[in-house]
Amino acid sequence: MDDTLPYAALNADLKVMEHFPSTLTVEESSIHLKKMQTSIEEKGFGLFALELKETGNFIGFTGLSVPNFESDFTPCIEIGWRIASPYWRNGYAFEAASACLEFGFSQLGLSEIFSFTACPNHPSENLMIKLGMKKWGHFDHPKLPDGHHLKTHVVYSINKNH
Repeated sequence: MDDTLPYAALNADLKVMEHFPSTLTVEESSIHLKKMQTSIEEKGFGLFALELKETGNFIGFTGLSVPNFESDFTPCIEIGWRIASPYWRNGYAFEAASACLEFGFSQLGLSEIFSFTACPNHPSENLMIKLGMKKWGHFDHPKLPDGHHLKTHVVYSINKNH
């Protein structure tokens, strides 16, 4: 919970949240952090804080979660990430996501992990490809209204034996 203010700043950044329906308030970020912590305590996995090794500064998160909506590919385990924009294009998301995939396959015994993002989010889609994920298809996110510019998402997955 020590990361509440930096996490809220991450979620309030218009550049970081460009491919999400809206930014989050400090209160919404605090609630999300509590859910992340509960998931780790109850399931043994969740979204983990990322810190810069050299300074210990919070720079974002990556990890595994269970999507809370129904679609053709759910129920599933999803890998996701969010990195503060000053730290983009330094390999941090790839390093952290690679470690989370390894954790999911070797420690949790998962056989397949999914990832999805709004179609305009090419940087996240490129990371999915770099991680060795294969395109599964597209879906319309059920939590977004028809006509919303982020409604259509691309979905990737990776198997334990890729």
